[in-house]
Amino acid sequence: MPDTGKPRPVSVQPYPGPAGGWGSLRSVESRLLREERVATGNAVLLRQNKPEGYSCVSCSWAKPKAPYPFEYCENGAKATAWEITRKSLADDFFERHTITELLNWSDHDLEKIGRLTRPMKLDRVQDRWVPVAWEDAFREIGAELRGMDPKRTVFYASGRASLETSYMYALFARLYGHNNLPDSSNMCHESTSVGLPLAIGAPVGTVQLEDFDKTACILSFGQNVGTNAPRMLHPLQSCAKRDVPIIVFNPLRERGWERFTNPQSPVEMLTKKETRIASQYHQLRAGGDIAAIAGVSKALIEADDTAMAAGRAPLLDHAFIGQHTHGFDSYAAWCRAQDWAEIERWSGLTRQAMQDAASVYAAAPTAMGIYGMGLTQHKKGVDNVRMLVNLLLLRGNIGKPGAGILPVRGHSNVQGQRTVGISEKPELVPLDGLAEQYGFEPPRDTGMNTVEACEAIVKGHIQAFIGLGGNFVRAVPDTEVMEASWPTIRLTVQVATKLNRNHLINGQVAYLLPCLGRIEEDVQASGPQMVSCEDTMTHIHASWGKVAPASPHLLSEPAIVAGMAKATLEPNAKVPWDEWVGDYAKVRDAIEASYPDAFKDYNRRVHEPGGFPRPLPARQRDWKTETGKANFLVPAGFRTDLETELDDPEILQLLTLRSNDQFNTTVYGYEDRFRGISGTRQVVLMNREDARARGLRDGDTVALVTAVEDNIRRAVGGLQVVFYDIPRGAIGGYYPECNPLIPLWHYAEESKVPAVKAVPVRVELEKRAVMAAE
Repeated sequence: MPDTGKPRPVSVQPYPGPAGGWGSLRSVESRLLREERVATGNAVLLRQNKPEGYSCVSCSWAKPKAPYPFEYCENGAKATAWEITRKSLADDFFERHTITELLNWSDHDLEKIGRLTRPMKLDRVQDRWVPVAWEDAFREIGAELRGMDPKRTVFYASGRASLETSYMYALFARLYGHNNLPDSSNMCHESTSVGLPLAIGAPVGTVQLEDFDKTACILSFGQNVGTNAPRMLHPLQSCAKRDVPIIVFNPLRERGWERFTNPQSPVEMLTKKETRIASQYHQLRAGGDIAAIAGVSKALIEADDTAMAAGRAPLLDHAFIGQHTHGFDSYAAWCRAQDWAEIERWSGLTRQAMQDAASVYAAAPTAMGIYGMGLTQHKKGVDNVRMLVNLLLLRGNIGKPGAGILPVRGHSNVQGQRTVGISEKPELVPLDGLAEQYGFEPPRDTGMNTVEACEAIVKGHIQAFIGLGGNFVRAVPDTEVMEASWPTIRLTVQVATKLNRNHLINGQVAYLLPCLGRIEEDVQASGPQMVSCEDTMTHIHASWGKVAPASPHLLSEPAIVAGMAKATLEPNAKVPWDEWVGDYAKVRDAIEASYPDAFKDYNRRVHEPGGFPRPLPARQRDWKTETGKANFLVPAGFRTDLETELDDPEILQLLTLRSNDQFNTTVYGYEDRFRGISGTRQVVLMNREDARARGLRDGDTVALVTAVEDNIRRAVGGLQVVFYDIPRGAIGGYYPECNPLIPLWHYAEESKVPAVKAVPVRVELEKRAVMAAE
């Protein structure tokens, strides 16, 4: 039953412990206990991210050739426990609970019920989901789709599906007649996919796991390692122990960047020894990244000018710049022309802080730049990414061992699904090859990305939405607008493992199709099957299910995609849907035929420990750009947010955050341990001085109201003020609870990634906190 409506003990107390350590171990065991998987769960976790094991269903961090005995992190273990839970929806669950009732349940309560076990169809008269046979569901879905304009349908992919499923899904869409294939990367790292190609000729990062062993400096921007990619703490700890400087730029102080106790080390656990991770920690203002990188670049360039004039060794890699780059003179001139007072104003950092970072960077023979959504989810997110490339190019730090750029991707196969055709951009897909391979004419027009799909839904233009995983309406901006518009869709189909809010916001005809999870055994006509995924460093890995399915009524994702496709499309002898479902190796053969350079000898190499890497010319300094070189790109200016006054005393910039107890829209619980917040997610993190300037005190209840003028009031109330170490002018709140505050039109230029890291808001007092003396 739900916790919604039941009071939970709420506490806000600073957490004294490090990332990892006993806090992490206790959290994992607690989650396994709640999911009734203590014994089997711990055994299953021993196979996570291992050769012949399974790929984590959480983040996409690299899987090493020589894994640790416990090659999983706290969040990865929670994701595993969440999927292999012994809990499932009873057959009479929807007889006891209507859709209207369930709309009042929290995200956490909906998912914690357990696994979905049967295919269902929405009965609007009864206001509930009712069972439906698989063959009936496929037949009815196919009949609906055959009567629609394909261009008015959307096939969304969440990033969870395997390479095999993603390939089949993308092919289904194009055989049907559209490129409307938005995916979760449209909401996070599309700024990377747009920003990097013009700069270095590749849409992904260049760093390999072994580069951590060779690097002499690490620069990190806008990434929370302790929550978003905790296994990265292992190589970071190794770097810190050999005195590699780790320079962090992030508005909030996050525990993972501060100190770490390795749960893999008995000595560290028993002695509670901690490793300091960051050697410099710069809390820049929300949206201050362009200015901060400009400041470091300016300090470096001017120091190089001084050194060269004095006849000393240069600080820039002029040989690399001359041979491998284009646009240096323009970028250097722009940096020199910037005023230090303006750089300080926009970055929120002192000139000395940026010079200190530049000095350390200048002394390192190799360096890598790491970043997360703190760069990409801004109005100028694409410029943010390109600015980090500029900084690396100044010292030749792309295309050599121990150096490179590393976007830390989110969902476990979000990068891989783009590799095999999940894209609205036809230029990224080998359409001519697909046409020959499958005997059809693929659509050549550009499809809809996530924001464009949302805009079309709001306009009432979309006839069908198929969701391959995810919790779309909860993940996207403008929650109330989207939920109000969703019922205008004729057909909605959701493929899922657990119940979430999007399964309660439905089209006129709706289906909920439960699938096998990646960790579950998948047995088809040819025997047990494996699937494959691509990690954040472009390595392709095999993944084998290890536990019995939650229900005998579940189908695999490839089987569900094939079932819908066969019911929708005319038969095509060149597209062997049934053979593919019976043997996923044949899907991999098809992928290799479509993408021969990336997937050469796929079925053999996928079993290699550590996976096999896709070729990436930028790693060898082969720049696939129009200039044939890596490009310095000059930004338009320092502003990365909306046109609001920087020093307007009424407006704060909202950064949406994830807790230590969630993954994307999945909320495992209410313990944000590292931030010391327990029992609630209804909080805002405020700078003490910003709060006092508004007459607020710690514990007050407030509402946030979006400070834009578009004739829509966007507000989220019932939020408890928590004084926190956050820069003045910024305010933090949890995702997805704060999504109603984000206008759909507030997105990154060029990439259309929702700009959720700088949303202008005002704070309105709702209720005073009761003080102890009262």
